[in-house]
Amino acid sequence: MKDIEILFKNTPGQLALMGETLGKNNISLEGGGVFQNGDYSIAHFLVKEAELAKKELEKVSIHVTKINDVIIQKLRQDVSGQLGMFCTELANANVNILIQYSDHNNLLIMVVDDYEKGKQVSNKWMKKWWNHEDNII
Repeated sequence: MKDIEILFKNTPGQLALMGETLGKNNISLEGGGVFQNGDYSIAHFLVKEAELAKKELEKVSIHVTKINDVIIQKLRQDVSGQLGMFCTELANANVNILIQYSDHNNLLIMVVDDYEKGKQVSNKWMKKWWNHEDNII
């Protein structure tokens, strides 16, 4: 899975065009969101086929500005404060969170400034809280 960053013109129909374009090409969105920022909106979506998504979106003049590696983290919903605890672990490792959202399976999706360090923190977290290290997808 990868995160695609999209810069939309802040006009009606852009998200519809994106969704229709990806749907016609059998590219599924697994999570994400769109955030208005003046004349443009910035979107981040989780996809399996990031390069194909970029290629197809460029054909309809939707600009994919980046393709990012992601940390996919499972948190314990039965333990309060998991988000804060996990983010503290990243901060203590000097890993900065650039993007955060959830996927359709309630997993935490993060783009960080140091992917390798972030993976190490995530694997350690999984071992501590879940007794396995298979959280990186």
